[in-house]
Amino acid sequence: MDNTAIFNASSSPNDMNLSDLLAFDQKHIWHPYTSLTKPLPIYPVKAAKGVHLILEDDRELIDGMSSWWCAIHGYNHPKLNAALQDQMTRMSHVMFGGITHRPAIQLCQKLVELTPDKLNKVFLCDSGSVSVEVAIKMAYQYWISLHQPQKTKLITIRKGYHGDTFGAMAVCDPVGGMHHVFKEVLQEHFFIDAPLSKFGEELHPHDKEQLEEIFEFYHTEAAAFILEPIVQGAGGMRMYSAAYLKEVRRLCDKYHVLLIADEIATGFGRTGELFACNHASISPDIICIGKALTGGTMTMAATLCTTPVAETICNGELGVFMHGPTFMGNPLACSVALASIELLETTDWQSKVKQIEQQLKNELMPLQKHAMVKEVRVLGAIGVVECHQAVHVANIQGYFVEQGVWIRPFRNLIYMMPPFIIQKVALQQLCRVVKGSLEVEEHFKKPA
Repeated sequence: MDNTAIFNASSSPNDMNLSDLLAFDQKHIWHPYTSLTKPLPIYPVKAAKGVHLILEDDRELIDGMSSWWCAIHGYNHPKLNAALQDQMTRMSHVMFGGITHRPAIQLCQKLVELTPDKLNKVFLCDSGSVSVEVAIKMAYQYWISLHQPQKTKLITIRKGYHGDTFGAMAVCDPVGGMHHVFKEVLQEHFFIDAPLSKFGEELHPHDKEQLEEIFEFYHTEAAAFILEPIVQGAGGMRMYSAAYLKEVRRLCDKYHVLLIADEIATGFGRTGELFACNHASISPDIICIGKALTGGTMTMAATLCTTPVAETICNGELGVFMHGPTFMGNPLACSVALASIELLETTDWQSKVKQIEQQLKNELMPLQKHAMVKEVRVLGAIGVVECHQAVHVANIQGYFVEQGVWIRPFRNLIYMMPPFIIQKVALQQLCRVVKGSLEVEEHFKKPA
C-alpha cells in the first residue's frame, strides 16, 4: 500500500510537506510492535473529538479502540481539557521527593475510596508497565523484610499480558506471548494453564486441581500470584469466571502468597464493574491501575497495597520502598485523573456500559456461525471476534480506514473497546465493518 495515498497535499498550506514527514516517520520512527524494514501503513491524525479520529485529509474515523482502552470519555472532553489548563497555570511538574501537592493528595484519597477494600497505600507511577514493576518489587521487598528472601518467584496464568518492561515481560505468556523470544534472559516463574472456567460459570474442576497443585508445590518459593482479573487483555482477550478469581484469593490466603491484581486494562468500568475484582467480591493485596485513570489524556498509573504490605516493607531492613520515578505524582496528570474520575462519578457510566454490552451481544454474537470465526466474546464494553486464522494487519487495517472506522486487530483477534460515550449508530457501524471484514480473503493470513 502506498502510504502517501492517504493524503491530499492541496487541502491546506500546512499539508505541503506531509509526504516528506511521513517518509521520515517510516524510516526513523519505531511504532509499537512494527518493523522499520517492513513498515506497516500509518494514518496521520491531526485532531480527535468525541469518538472520532480526524485524519490529516479530513476523513473521520469512528474509534473502536479508545486509544488502547484509555479514552473512556472520548477525545477533547471539555472538562478534562479545563483541568489541564487550570493546573498548567499553577505548575506543570515538580519533583515528588520531599514535596507534595493538592492534586496528588486528592487523587490518592479518591483512589483509596474507590479501589477494592483495604487498598489504602498509594504509589503513583508513570505507566502501566511501571506499575507492574512496582507491584512485583513490593512483593519481593515484603518477603525480604519478613526474612524470607527465598520467595522470589511469581505464579501466573498463561495467555496473560502485563507490560513490556523486563519484570512485566517475565510474567507474560512465555510461549505464545509477544515476549517469548526473550525467554533466555527473563526470570523464570511458575505458569499454569489459562482458566477453562468461563465468565458466568462455576469453577472448572481442572482449574481447581491446577491451582491447588501449584500452590501446594511452590508456595514456599512464591512471593505473589499475579493475574489480570476476569479479562486477560493483550494476551488473548479471554474472559474467565469470578469463581476462579475467588479460588485464587482463597489459596493465596491459605498458603501465604500475596495476590497482585493487574487492573490496568479492566479498571474504571470497562467490564461493567468499576474494578474487575468486584465481580468476585475480592480484594487483592496489591493492585495496578492505569490506562483509563486519566481518561486517556496523559500517561499515569498507580500501584496500591494494603497496610500490612506497606508497613512490613517500611519496617524492614531498608526502611523505605526502593522506587522513585522522576515524574511520579505529576500535577497535570493528577489533576486530569481527578477530573476523569469525577466524570465517571457524575454520569451513569454503568448504564452506558450495559447498553454497549447488549448492543455488542446483539450484533457480534451472530458472527459465531461465520466460517471464519472461532468464538465471539462480549463483556461490558469489550467485544472480541476470535478468528480461525491470523489477520493480515496491513490489509484489514486499510479496509477499516476505508470504511471510516479505527479498529486495531492483532494475531487472530478483531476486537473493540469503544469509548463509553459512543452512540448506537456509531457502534452499529463498527460492528457492521467487522462483519464485512470477514468476507474478504485477503484480510487473513493463510496457515503455514
